Amino acid sequence: MTQKYIMALDQGTTSARCILYDKKGKQISTAQKEFRQIYPHSGWVEHDAMEIWSTQIGVAQEAMLKIGCTYENIEAIGITNQRETTIVWDRVTGEPVYNAIVWQCRRTAGFCDELKEKGLADFFRKKTGLLIDPYFSATKLRWILENVEGAYDRARAGELLFGTVETWLIWKLTEGKVHVTDYSNASRTMMFNIHELRWDKEILELLDIPEIMLPKPCPSSMIYGESDHKLFGGPVRISGAAGDQQAALFGQACFREGEAKNTYGTGGFMLVNTGSRPVESKNGLITTVAWGLDGRVCYALEGSVFISGALIQWLRDEVRILDNAAQSEEIARSVPDTAGAYIVPAFTGMGAPYWDPYARGAVLGLTRGVNRNHLVRAAIESMAYQTYDLMISMAEDMGEPISAFKVDGGACQNDFLLEFQAGIMNMPLYRPECIETTSLGAAYLAGLATGYWRNTDDIISNWQIDRRFEPEMDEFRREELLDGWHKAVSCTLGWAK
Repeated sequence: MTQKYIMALDQGTTSARCILYDKKGKQISTAQKEFRQIYPHSGWVEHDAMEIWSTQIGVAQEAMLKIGCTYENIEAIGITNQRETTIVWDRVTGEPVYNAIVWQCRRTAGFCDELKEKGLADFFRKKTGLLIDPYFSATKLRWILENVEGAYDRARAGELLFGTVETWLIWKLTEGKVHVTDYSNASRTMMFNIHELRWDKEILELLDIPEIMLPKPCPSSMIYGESDHKLFGGPVRISGAAGDQQAALFGQACFREGEAKNTYGTGGFMLVNTGSRPVESKNGLITTVAWGLDGRVCYALEGSVFISGALIQWLRDEVRILDNAAQSEEIARSVPDTAGAYIVPAFTGMGAPYWDPYARGAVLGLTRGVNRNHLVRAAIESMAYQTYDLMISMAEDMGEPISAFKVDGGACQNDFLLEFQAGIMNMPLYRPECIETTSLGAAYLAGLATGYWRNTDDIISNWQIDRRFEPEMDEFRREELLDGWHKAVSCTLGWAK
């Protein structure tokens, strides 16, 4: 009998990965490749969409070659992706008309300000669950239509297509036969009505975006189509898709209301399951679709931190006080505290709960006694402070405390970070054995659509805890540290305005 695996394509902000999973949710084979980050101007971030595709298909084929499997061993493909990143391409040739504009890009901050000044904040929030911010796809798409010669007329004529990254990959995998988006990704565009599960015609008219170029919104777990036979030697069903953070919530088996997860990746992303009810935030969070499954839609509250693990990369690549990310834990533990220093990593503005695209990064509280070790510790602590801000906002919006808090993402391998996080939040954290829950969630969504897994009970039984982190921080110390953090943040807001 042929052994079957689920292929998870994990298209992230800095790299493309492919992981093959078995029924126990164990990784059987993995491959990963980084791709270029393009910074045309201050605050602008782009990717080459063709490079996204070539690296993603390359690692998929590599993961299969590593264990000598063929398309017959692949039950289905699930896709998870960096969200909000915006791609526009030619319907016939498949050539992008411009680089992908990345979720981190702040080029449309001025236009977002204009929309707010017109009093449209509540209009967008009530329909989309989102704040008006350059983070989301709509204003990025409008920028391309306005600034690429001929793009608007071609879009109106039906010659151009829009998609977030999972849409682009599905379109490429099916050789242009399928143009869809899943509900979770659609809900991040600022054009999607999360209550009616459709593109909102009033918003499209307001932003002057032709609906003809938009993909068909679909559930996160269903058979969208098959891959072109030339890619893997035969067709493979594509049956799951979700934005990276919603996929991580699913992979963490947060299926009950009040269960939350935080992913420490390039950015930091905290989501709490709110069930069938979309909860409107009064604390700078956004309301989003978590997933569409079995004819039902699950919603979540989300807080997004733009720079989390990327701060450690900055210390390594730009400041060069780290040789590799792994050594940051040892360095942080070598000093008892930060000697009063704080790092606010607002390189591309501040996300939730502040939502200030004009904030900029800063190191504060410096004295002559502050050295490299203190700065590394301050960088790690900043990841925990930002997560604390999200947790407090979330509990207030929910009207009750978070019932369970699970962590994942590359940086959660850092025990010091999680010890400090548990202390500053004053609650226990749970780290699973598999911290790659983003790709695992995409695999589960794909496998549920084909019957590879029967139901979510199979997924819950696969989830295994690696370690529980208990809070061990003195209350006075916690308040003192948080006061310093919030003072530091206040110094960075509005800097670039």
